[in-house]
Amino acid sequence: MLVFEIMLIVITFLMGASIVWPTLILGISPMPSSKKARQAMIQLNRDTGTGPIFELGSGWGNLLIPLALEYPERAISGYELSFLPWLTTVFLKKFHGLENLQIYRKNFLHADLSSASVIFCYLVPGVMQQIENKVKAEGGKLEYLISNTFALPLHQAAQTLTLTDFYRSPVYLYKLNHKEL
Repeated sequence: MLVFEIMLIVITFLMGASIVWPTLILGISPMPSSKKARQAMIQLNRDTGTGPIFELGSGWGNLLIPLALEYPERAISGYELSFLPWLTTVFLKKFHGLENLQIYRKNFLHADLSSASVIFCYLVPGVMQQIENKVKAEGGKLEYLISNTFALPLHQAAQTLTLTDFYRSPVYLYKLNHKEL
């Protein structure tokens, strides 16, 4: 029985470390958007065309999977560095048979985002600034950015939905002209 208990402790430690280490690297842990926020984000996406959708920091797949189910005709990509949330999303993708979904275990700040038409994110202000800088440097065809709670520092949102949650959290829709970035 001692071997089983040691294995359980080691597995628990590794699972925890798979979340803590990327949190230390990126400065944010995999934090799922609330159901209200997910619904608002999907609502704001309704008129964004047919181009590829990227979710930066896709976590446990709480938004990524509903997006792939809602838009089976669109290419959906998720980026998550933490192993356990990434693995959970891979399992959910296979469970739902989502052929339109690609999941990358990669730091999105080192990924090529130039093919994205829409970017979804729920990230802290410092990372939002990094995304703004990255998108500006890459160019590409990004038309929209939809963010839960945190704003793009140098842009005015085209639309803001205020959630009826405890914090009255904002969800922002930015219409971007890549020439202005």
